[in-house]
Parts: sequence; C-alpha cells; structure tokens
Amino acid sequence: MTNGRERFLDQAYTVTTDEETKALYDRWAEVYDEELGENEYRQPARSAKALAERLAPAPDVSVLDVGCGSGLSGIALRDAGYGPIDGCDFSTGMLKKAEQTGIYRRLFEADLNRPPLDAPDGAYDAATCVGVFTTGHVKPDAVDEIMRVIRPNGWLVIGLNDNFYRAGILTGKLDALQADGLLTDRADEHGEHIVGTGLTGWVIAVRKTG
Repeated sequence: MTNGRERFLDQAYTVTTDEETKALYDRWAEVYDEELGENEYRQPARSAKALAERLAPAPDVSVLDVGCGSGLSGIALRDAGYGPIDGCDFSTGMLKKAEQTGIYRRLFEADLNRPPLDAPDGAYDAATCVGVFTTGHVKPDAVDEIMRVIRPNGWLVIGLNDNFYRAGILTGKLDALQADGLLTDRADEHGEHIVGTGLTGWVIAVRKTG
C-alpha cells in the first residue's frame, strides 16, 4: 500500500494461475488507469502507431482489442483514427471499466487459454494484444485463436515487456507460424514499455497470410 492505496503493478508479474490473474485484475480495475498513468505506460500508443503504419484507419476497418483491460489500448486505437473497435478481456471488472470509455462497439468476456473466442473466422481486419502475453498470463498458443478471427492479410500487433520477449516463448511460437507460411512481414521494434518502472518492451507487428 502507498498513500493508502494498494499497488498492483508488481503483483501482475507474480500471478501463476488463471484464477489468480482474474482475481488480481478484478481488484485492480478501479485504479488501473491511475497507476499505469503514473508510471507512463507507453505500449498502447506504440502498438496503435505500429498498426496505423501498416493498416490505414478507415470507417470499414475493424479492430479487436484483445485483453482490452480498462480500455487504455482502445483509447490509443481511437486516437489513431480506428473504429469500429471491439474488445475482450478475462476480467469482468476490467470490462466494466472499458465500457465506461464509450469507445467499444462490442465487449465480451474471453479466456484466451480456453478458446474459442466469441467471434467468427476472419471477423476483424486486425487485432492488438497489449500487455496480454507475459509471465503467468496468456499462453503463446493463444496466437492461433487470435489469428483465426483476423481476415487473410490482416494484421496482428503485440505489445509485451522485455523480460517475456527475451524468454523466447512467444517469439518461438511466431517463428514456427512464419516457418509454416501462416505469418509474414514481421517486424519487432524495441522501445519504451512502462517508463516509471524502467522496464522496456517490444512491439511486434505481423501479417496473416492470404
């Protein structure tokens, strides 16, 4: 606790089960934006920028904000010119906060470790996953299900911290999909993640093959 308020950021890297993750984020929801804002969370804006550089925003371009949390990544997508935007998350508390932003066309609960997502094949032109893939959270095999709901030649953008990137679990999964010809045009860019913690991160952009 700091100044009478519980600090959640460090706890996010200690959860080990789906149940612990859900409970943490449900509790965190009310102060999530404040705590991440204080620590200068850069990944939502970086990820939205990476998508915009590859897929121009337009009224008919739809984006799924995977693991949307309280809506910070959706706000970044809106500010980059995107809409319609749908969002999904494991935490009902976070989904309630995301609804309050008024940004999302549709919000739905999703456990990425237990597919399927509540969306048809090829429903979206792109998907973003900001802070979703990390230790104790979503497993890299969830990429398969996320790619299912992206149309052929659509884009996937992933924002993740440096520690999980260097662990190689997610990048290994992406390498395998590239080797199988399912993904292409991949770019990995290092930069700011959560400035206040000193933790850097990566934005990965990759296109689903047609």
